Amino acid sequence: MKKVTMQTIADALNISRVSVWKVLNNQPGVSDNLRAAIIATANELGYFTEKQTPTNNSYKNTSMPTVSVVVSRPDSASFWMKIIHKIAEDFTNLGYNLLYTYLPSTYTQGYTLPQNLINGSIDGIIILNVYDQDMLRLISSTNIPKVFLDISPKTKFENLNGDLFLLEGERTIYQITESIINNGCKKIGFIGDIYYSKTNEERYRGYLNALKAHNISHDSTICFTKSLGITDYKNEIKEFLDSVAKMPDAFVCVNDHIAKVVYDYFTKNNYDIPTQLLLSGYDGVLEYFNDSKFLTTAEVDTKQLGCRLANQLVYRVKYPNAPYEITHITPKIRYGISTMPSKNIAK
Repeated sequence: MKKVTMQTIADALNISRVSVWKVLNNQPGVSDNLRAAIIATANELGYFTEKQTPTNNSYKNTSMPTVSVVVSRPDSASFWMKIIHKIAEDFTNLGYNLLYTYLPSTYTQGYTLPQNLINGSIDGIIILNVYDQDMLRLISSTNIPKVFLDISPKTKFENLNGDLFLLEGERTIYQITESIINNGCKKIGFIGDIYYSKTNEERYRGYLNALKAHNISHDSTICFTKSLGITDYKNEIKEFLDSVAKMPDAFVCVNDHIAKVVYDYFTKNNYDIPTQLLLSGYDGVLEYFNDSKFLTTAEVDTKQLGCRLANQLVYRVKYPNAPYEITHITPKIRYGISTMPSKNIAK
């Protein structure tokens, strides 16, 4: 098999080899979208398999510690890329080598982890975007110092053998839902896969708690919480919305991406937001809506989050026997036009 080089990746994308070098060496000067495309292409061509699966402890021969960001699939969304970029920046400043390690999004019988995660060549790992319970079980079984950002709802913290960071969702979504109730809404639905991640599950709990606190009955017919497919989720949401006999006053969405899918559906069907329906999200991703003041959402400080993850792994590497920690990062709520009161909402 022909060896995959930086030039191979550059040729595949019709870009310069310099751009590829910058990305693979965590250097600035490349846009977020191009950086994501280079990482995805490198993974697809097998570059990381060749470069990041050492057969010995060669990385240990350097004076710089080596850590890895472990993800289940390349994700070009700026939300994730900003976190990774900040992690890379901080580790560079701290004098650490940083590698990317890619895992399948779902476990298959007989799968084993990449050698660099089990042969002692890596000093610590940060796990992002890995939600498959069996994949998490494999990672947790290793002795390497670990910091997780979110997990599967079925995975127990005591089985992680590592630290866990969660984006606080229960209280935050409670507040967003309560603000929608205070704006006159009595019939409020929820859209989002609550089986995907623990943070999604907690956001749904916050929505339910707000309804209960205000003596509003939960209506399952206007809630879509089932597991969503990676490729067909837009059609699944569309089919759900098509099936709703009477639209609610508002939809609380599990994140901004889902909120954009819902928004596009109503826009296509000449349904105005917020005049006819209020809408909220979570994450604070500006790429989904042209007007940054439009969507009510929870703004996650991705740079601060990346910094916290990097520093927590440094601590965990230095003190591997210290008690494991759960850390909730609370975002700032940004109230936008999408949940502003409207005289047309049923009282």
